[in-house]
Amino acid sequence: QVQLVESGGGLVQAGGSLRLSCAASGSIFSIRAMGWYRQAPGKQRELVATITSDVSTNYADSVKDRCTISRDNAKNTVYLQMNSLKPEDTAIYYCYVKFAYLGDYWGQGTQVTVSL
Repeated sequence: QVQLVESGGGLVQAGGSLRLSCAASGSIFSIRAMGWYRQAPGKQRELVATITSDVSTNYADSVKDRCTISRDNAKNTVYLQMNSLKPEDTAIYYCYVKFAYLGDYWGQGTQVTVSL
């Protein structure tokens, strides 16, 4: 069984920063990729950023100049540093992990709210 535990969400003023963390635990091995998606009210879930096992990264155009994704393989943890946050970044952020043999797993989501 795999568990994904997210943390770091919250309320921040526009221009502020947040750092999201997601730790994977349980019967895990061979992680291919980790990442973050988000879903705002009334909108579809969308990619924010991903990072592969060879540290190749991919960002949504809307965040690529403001966010940095990183991972700690020893801790099976992925991080998302978000700077210069905007009200349109308000959403539930979901951690995502793709395993080589176990398939895809999602976290429970963490709320990020950016106020004016």
